[in-house]
Amino acid sequence: MTINRTSQDGMTVFVLAGRLDTATSPQLHDVLLPAFDGACDILLDFTGLNYVSSAGLRVLLAAQKQSKAAGVCMRLRGVCGEIMEVFDMTGFSGILNIIPNDETR
Repeated sequence: MTINRTSQDGMTVFVLAGRLDTATSPQLHDVLLPAFDGACDILLDFTGLNYVSSAGLRVLLAAQKQSKAAGVCMRLRGVCGEIMEVFDMTGFSGILNIIPNDETR
C-alpha cells in the first residue's frame, strides 16, 4: 500500500492505494493517528484502495474514535463498491463519515 499525504482546502488528505491489510495497517496507523493532534480535518481518499481487511478496519475504528476525541472531522471518499460492502456488513458505514462517490466533497 502507498500513502501520500497532502493538503487541500485546509484539510490533511491521505491518498491510499493498494491493500489495507495485516501487513500494511500498521503503516496507516503510524501516519494517521498522529495527524489528529493538528487542528485541521482529515480526508482519506480511498480511490486507489481495493481491499480492506479486519486489521484495516481496526485502524479505521481507532482513527474514528481519536478524531471524535480531538474534535477533528475525518471523512472518506472514493470508496469502491467492494469496500463499501464490507463497511455495510460490519456496520462501519454507520460509524464512518463516507462521502458518496457522486459528491466531490
